[in-house]
Amino acid sequence: MSVDERAALQRHRLWGMIDRLLAADGPQGRWLREAGIDGGADVHLTDLPRLPFTTKQQLWDAYPLGMVAVPRDQVAAVHGSSGTKGRPTLVAYTRADLDLWASMCARALACAGAGTGSVVHNAYGYGLFTGGMGLHQGAVKFGATVVPASAGMTERQVRMIGDLRPDILTCTPSYALRLAEVADQTGADLSSLKVGIFGAEPWSEGLRTAIQAALPLRALDIYGLSEIIGPGVATECLEQNGLHVNEDHFIVEAVDPATGEPVPDGTPGELVFTTPTKQALPLVRYRTGDVASLARGDCDCGRTLVRMSKVMGRADDMLVVRGVNVYPSEIERVLLGSGLVAPHYQIVVDRREEAAVRLVVACEAITPGDAADPSAELVRLLREGLGLHADVAVLPAGDVPRTEVGKAVRVVRWTEGEPPLPGLADPSDQDLPGSG
Repeated sequence: MSVDERAALQRHRLWGMIDRLLAADGPQGRWLREAGIDGGADVHLTDLPRLPFTTKQQLWDAYPLGMVAVPRDQVAAVHGSSGTKGRPTLVAYTRADLDLWASMCARALACAGAGTGSVVHNAYGYGLFTGGMGLHQGAVKFGATVVPASAGMTERQVRMIGDLRPDILTCTPSYALRLAEVADQTGADLSSLKVGIFGAEPWSEGLRTAIQAALPLRALDIYGLSEIIGPGVATECLEQNGLHVNEDHFIVEAVDPATGEPVPDGTPGELVFTTPTKQALPLVRYRTGDVASLARGDCDCGRTLVRMSKVMGRADDMLVVRGVNVYPSEIERVLLGSGLVAPHYQIVVDRREEAAVRLVVACEAITPGDAADPSAELVRLLREGLGLHADVAVLPAGDVPRTEVGKAVRVVRWTEGEPPLPGLADPSDQDLPGSG
């Protein structure tokens, strides 16, 4: 679809969404009226910045389903966020919403080059979390064969991959590494895999390189969040040059996290989505908290959709250490780009002293034993690449926690008592070989 055709479609769908919200007279309808919007025809795409934002706090305030815009008997399913920051955010779906979601995940498989003969090994968790059900429904919609493995029981999973010979793997990027590790330990054959669709947690180009070295596949990023619909909002194609946003259903903006003002294409900003075709929980300018940049222009794959970069992190996950602002994914980029450590790490924020915050980057060396300790070099790379002063602890293989179920925990807080990871010394002990 040409850009002009799609803009006309977006405008038509946006008008319909606003009219539905006003007619429902729920919280969003009232906020639109307060902003001077009396009908959909009042709004053009260029008018989006004058519409009010919707926030996660407003969804929490309306918990459990106070912002649903359809009669309750039209709600066919309820999903929710993983609740890693607290209680889950619940999201309602009509039957049409579920069909839309399946279509978006089917598009993701098409981006990955799937065919109707493809077998999808789906190792995302099933339940309130949208990952497992979304890719499952997408595979069925697409016409592929789906193996609903869910998460956990990793030895059984690698055995099933060897037996059923899937060509597509879907899971979190951290769990993909865990599958590769267990396959290496057990001798399982994963050679049938051709493409992986990995999401639900930010991951860097360095981690992509590590996954593609560990598994015989092309690693593609998928983006989504429960509030918008789940996975399938945007997906990389085989060109691996940005995630195609399905903007005929999800109108995307990037704004300054502090001011809310739009930022130019190519500039990192907080992603904001409007969902003109959703029925149960349509959202106007929902602030995701995810930071990425947008790019326009046709892709070599032929798609004309706007592309978003990999998510750098969440606006509220930014670490501030001695005046330096940094996202965990930037630390990952430096670590894995060094070629000195394995793709398993955890960042420990030591807040035991009120006067200063200490950062410890815990990782595992690629070559154990007598190899030179890379800690000092990693400290230097973090300082020169990010301006970050951090300690580095290179731990024995297996000491950094692996992900068996759910998302990887990349950042942990140390506020009192024993260290959260074995081998982390108190700074006064001077035991850490690398010191920033």
